[in-house]
Amino acid sequence: MSTSFTLADALRIVLAFDPNYDGLARKSRDLTLDLLRHTSSPFSRHQFEPGHITCTAVVLHPSEARVLLMHHHRLRRWLLPGGHVEPADPSLAYTAAREAHEETAIAIAPDFAPVLVGLDVHGIPPKKSEPFHLHHDLIWLFRAETDRISETDEAPEVVWAARADWDRLQVAESIRNSIQRAG
Repeated sequence: MSTSFTLADALRIVLAFDPNYDGLARKSRDLTLDLLRHTSSPFSRHQFEPGHITCTAVVLHPSEARVLLMHHHRLRRWLLPGGHVEPADPSLAYTAAREAHEETAIAIAPDFAPVLVGLDVHGIPPKKSEPFHLHHDLIWLFRAETDRISETDEAPEVVWAARADWDRLQVAESIRNSIQRAG
């Protein structure tokens, strides 16, 4: 897979991430560093042993204390928008922003510099052409330009969720920790 960024760029980004108190993020950081150091195609969606890099977006509402969540069509749970690295992506943060836009039609504020706020390694169930594998997810912070969002085939439900909504939506601990790290 040919990308505009290098393996060294990815290693630098992951090494610079400080999980602080978050044991889940610390373990995910270690697993992601191993993936980057010891596999031949960490950005390829076709590398299943032990998995591959994906990128996710924590998108903050432009004026309220809310974050964008989507109900994933296949996993049937509330998640942050995100997905696989594509060969034309110029950076890993761009991957997260592109996927968020594709899945929810969100407009990311162009003047907001993305920041890595989380790492989460999680299992993906098998499907027809893919075995069970791990997503080594880099979670990037963005701000939305407007509050307009849309449902898509991949995200049949999208919401701006306040912290008070997290329990009802059963937001995973790793997502909560990443949002809280965003400040």
